[in-house]
Amino acid sequence: MQVRKHLRLCLFLLLLTGSLSACNGLPAITNANGTPIPIITTSHPNSSSATPTLNTWYPASSGIEVRYEHWKSPGNNEDTVTIVRLDPQHIHLSIGYQPNQPMGLRDWMQQEQAKVIINGGYFDQQNNATALLVSNGQVSGSSYNGFGGMLSVDSNGTISLRSLRNQPYDPNTEQLQQATQSSPMLMIDGQRTQFSANAASQRRTVVATDTKGRLLFIISPGEAFTLDELADLLVSSDLSLKNALNLDGGASTGLYMNAGGQQVAIDSISALPIVIIVK
Repeated sequence: MQVRKHLRLCLFLLLLTGSLSACNGLPAITNANGTPIPIITTSHPNSSSATPTLNTWYPASSGIEVRYEHWKSPGNNEDTVTIVRLDPQHIHLSIGYQPNQPMGLRDWMQQEQAKVIINGGYFDQQNNATALLVSNGQVSGSSYNGFGGMLSVDSNGTISLRSLRNQPYDPNTEQLQQATQSSPMLMIDGQRTQFSANAASQRRTVVATDTKGRLLFIISPGEAFTLDELADLLVSSDLSLKNALNLDGGASTGLYMNAGGQQVAIDSISALPIVIIVK
């Protein structure tokens, strides 16, 4: 009952103000099992509806667009995923790292005033990154060796997503300004990878690149897919993906976007020491 009252109030404020900021002072909306319900609004010149149409790219700021798709696995698990596609030539990507002051994704968004922000790689109980992390040139941790993948930005501003098995990190030759590592790689060079993973269905966060060199953030906010199911869905999608890396999921999964007329709010359940920031 409390959830319904909250949702009605948030929707009323949204209609009244035209902005998600009216809901910022309210606690997160959750379903019966405690999973946050994503607040998604969209506006574009050809629609008067606040409900986005599936399978349609909505342009936001220059180089940023968003799309919603309903995915269903062969095992009949299903979820509506949010996909943000980014042109690397029009964005600045950085890694936020605050092991001493982790925050919910909404708080990170307010602090950074970003266009888009999602959760990053894994961290331990002390909120330290479990692998190499580079935030604004400051290096923490050590690289995964022979497995996993890395999203990085070099000293020239070039954004890269790669398999650490196929292309290991070399601290002697690489000058990275930003990096977060995670595991497993779900796709390499357009092919689905094979990996051993827990078979549980969870909230999921994926970072990927497509064949045109664009960067994609893919969020499944429901506890819908196993990693194997997700990898199969990525390969069979029409997104023309080249590489895809699983990021920290479960209670860490979240995405916020406030770009142009497009707004997405999927908060993390846990406080996060690591985030990926797009400005």
